[in-house]
Amino acid sequence: MTERRLPPGSNGSTPEDTAPERASTSAAPGGRGGGEPPDDGATPLRIITYNVRYFGHGTRGIASTSAAITRIATTLARLSPLPDLVCLQEVETQSLRSSTMNPRWHPEETQLDRLMTELHAALAQRERPERYVAYYFPAHTYRLTSRTNIYTTGLAVIARDTFRIGHHNAERPHDITHRRRVKSLKQTRICAHVSFEHESGQSFDVFNTHLSLPSVFSREFWTGEARMGFGPNQLEEARVLADFVRRERRSDNFVVVGDFNSLPGSPVDRFLREEIGFVDAFAKVRCLSESEARAFPTAGFMNLRMHLDHVYSSERLQWLDFAGTQPFGHRGDFAGLSDHVPLIARCRLPGDRG
Repeated sequence: MTERRLPPGSNGSTPEDTAPERASTSAAPGGRGGGEPPDDGATPLRIITYNVRYFGHGTRGIASTSAAITRIATTLARLSPLPDLVCLQEVETQSLRSSTMNPRWHPEETQLDRLMTELHAALAQRERPERYVAYYFPAHTYRLTSRTNIYTTGLAVIARDTFRIGHHNAERPHDITHRRRVKSLKQTRICAHVSFEHESGQSFDVFNTHLSLPSVFSREFWTGEARMGFGPNQLEEARVLADFVRRERRSDNFVVVGDFNSLPGSPVDRFLREEIGFVDAFAKVRCLSESEARAFPTAGFMNLRMHLDHVYSSERLQWLDFAGTQPFGHRGDFAGLSDHVPLIARCRLPGDRG
């Protein structure tokens, strides 16, 4: 599956003659209005990256639930301003895990189909005219039989339907996996890429990824004080990722987001920032040191709290705020919906179109 554009009759869209005016994405930080308008010629964008744990957090990842999909869709629809782009990690297609507790509404339905149906229904209920297009990027499939999957893995990119799609690799996502031992058992890691043209005429690229955990076969895993982002396998995947971004980006305006399974200040993070030149948007906006950024957890496992999710970009983007982003474990709109919290960022594209 690549593009999932739902027909008006099935997504709860409201008639054009009764729809309210489209909400501006240039609201003040926090999305409550009253902020300064963007600079002349600048284009504001609100971008979310979110590991949704296969919509199965309530069952500790064992099975997806319809309640989780509905709650996440409803929470996204309540955001003000609404996001322009939503990049998701850990999204399924069809499997025993995705449908055992969440029966499909029709035989071909996938998790992303259901999410989009729920998102558009929630927007219609709030009398919002905005609609979105979604792309799914398959990563790995664990099969029971040729027709039955135990579970699947993948990424998704959801974008406003006012954006023109210049290119995407949904049919063949780029494999970034570092494989040395037990190659047949290693879960495939990928990078999704979509090149957009904004309604203003600006072009920009979005790269969405999910790096492996540090390998337990490396010496660093057992001898170092920190592990996340310190694995040699992770650093190799970061190198492949950076090379892919360099080769495939269609413009100088790009973001690289996702679950990097890497701490701020780790070898992976420093490689991407110091050697490749990516900007860490969160640390830049909040004026945080590496240790201060580590103290803001984006994910939790048992009693551990870790900063694993990142928003990197080219230097051309002007980052404005991360309004609506809450640390994992704190109260907030997305609390309890996943073992990660979303990073909700707002930036401006450069004013020129060159």
